[in-house]
Amino acid sequence: MVEIVMDFLGDWVRTHNVNSVSPDLNGQEVILFGWVQEVRDLGGIRFIVMQDCTGTIQITVLRNRVDPAVLQKTELLQKRFSIAVRGIVKKTNMTSRGIEIIPTQIKLLNIAIEQLPIDITGKTPASIEARLDARALDLTVETTLAVFKIRHTALQAIRSFLFDKDYLEVQTPRIIASATEGGAELFSVKYFDQTAYLAQSPQLYKEQLTMSMEKVFEVGSFFRAEESHTRRHLSEFTSVDVEQAFADADDMMAFLEQVIHHVFVTVNKKCDKELHTLKYKFDIPELPFKRLTYTEVLESLKEHGVEILWGEDIPTEAFRELSKLYPFFYFVTDWPSKAKTFYIKPRKDKPEICEGFDLMWRYIELVSGGTRIEHKEQLVNRMQEKGLNPEFFKYHLQTFDWGMPPHAGWAIGLERLTMILSGRKNIRETTLYPRDRVRLTP
Repeated sequence: MVEIVMDFLGDWVRTHNVNSVSPDLNGQEVILFGWVQEVRDLGGIRFIVMQDCTGTIQITVLRNRVDPAVLQKTELLQKRFSIAVRGIVKKTNMTSRGIEIIPTQIKLLNIAIEQLPIDITGKTPASIEARLDARALDLTVETTLAVFKIRHTALQAIRSFLFDKDYLEVQTPRIIASATEGGAELFSVKYFDQTAYLAQSPQLYKEQLTMSMEKVFEVGSFFRAEESHTRRHLSEFTSVDVEQAFADADDMMAFLEQVIHHVFVTVNKKCDKELHTLKYKFDIPELPFKRLTYTEVLESLKEHGVEILWGEDIPTEAFRELSKLYPFFYFVTDWPSKAKTFYIKPRKDKPEICEGFDLMWRYIELVSGGTRIEHKEQLVNRMQEKGLNPEFFKYHLQTFDWGMPPHAGWAIGLERLTMILSGRKNIRETTLYPRDRVRLTP
């Protein structure tokens, strides 16, 4: 067994990322850092595919023309060895990028086991469970990495759009004293000598912040003890929450579709390489989005053999049927008040209907929002109708004595948005380290 001696970076400084090396650099020296993705030995020539966070590049080792020390170093290399390469860029017609690197020095920085748990080239597919068990390694696969570059670009687009519209980014507590949404989907935690809960959303806090900041948003992880184990549900998820003073549901739907349109345009423009890697293409949504009332949805479903009693929630299977009629984005508005959470405002002319909305993409609920109740007495009544004890919300309710403005907002599920933008079918593929009913590791 050959003893492998590790090298140190020393005074080496990266000059380029792999993806920034182009034929224009022909003849120039570069220093690259990354990992071995693949080694192909053809006798007189050895090809090393090197990967960094931006892509891959070919290192070409000509056995009779390379320094013996470099050749000896390449004989040790295996998949996922961490290396640094100093070499000369050479134009070639033999690679897809039209370039290769002729190495003059190679440093071996760390090694990897010979039998990796998944194929890092992506040529041999692995199950989602095997991939998640080796998630840090799975994230080196180009298709997996492409998903999270799209997610990053989408979030960057949302933030920049909101900043341009003078929204302030905020951070609210994750450890709270009472339920945000109500219901049983709560994780309780021991908080010194008290029982606390992990926040389901920032809803109550962002409402309070409209009293001072008027227009706020938050991007963060939230938690629901979600019993459903489907391809669309997580126990820990990332939400993009927006709240605005002196606005209603119509205002926020119009604003939301602008945000979504901007995200699609931005990802389409900036993530061409990633979309190509995923072999996926989407259409830019046209504005405005289709608006359907809850009652119209029920009527459409009935015409297609799916009958739902007015007032009941609309199950996923019904939305699957509806998506055949509306295969892109559409709003569902005018929900029954009893179907929405306590802070959604009932319509003044028809209290049985509320000013809540959902933005759907095919059968997936992407966004939920609406006009909020701004009057304390009405909010207390709604809590009691929902079987909630107003005493548990006293610190929230007291803020309604201090001039709470009319306000409205919405929340986007970032993982679901990434599913739509990347063409993934399982929400775990758009989550770095998923947490669901059965997975707590890694």
